[in-house]
Amino acid sequence: MNPRRAALFDGIEEGGIRASSSYSHEIDEHDNERAIEGLQDRVILLKRLSGDINEEVDNHNRMLDRMGNDMDSSRGVLSGTMDRFKMVFETKSSRRMFTLVASFVVIFLVIYYLTR
Repeated sequence: MNPRRAALFDGIEEGGIRASSSYSHEIDEHDNERAIEGLQDRVILLKRLSGDINEEVDNHNRMLDRMGNDMDSSRGVLSGTMDRFKMVFETKSSRRMFTLVASFVVIFLVIYYLTR
């Protein structure tokens, strides 16, 4: 037998190989347990994160619903205002009154900016 090979396998018997195999199996099980614990921690973290995302999405949906309702009410107010403007423009005397008021507003703004 080669001296290096004899030194390498010196003292290994059948029982020693089995003990080494069982020790390796225990190490593998220990590594697996640690990996499982790490995965459990990640799953818990992901569950918490997905719950936070769900809560944030719900908050944004409520906010968008409120904004939609506000836009609908604004649209109603604007359509009422536009109807009133249409009535003002339909009559000639009202059109003259509107022109007079608009002229005064423009003159006021010009004088305001010139004196400022």
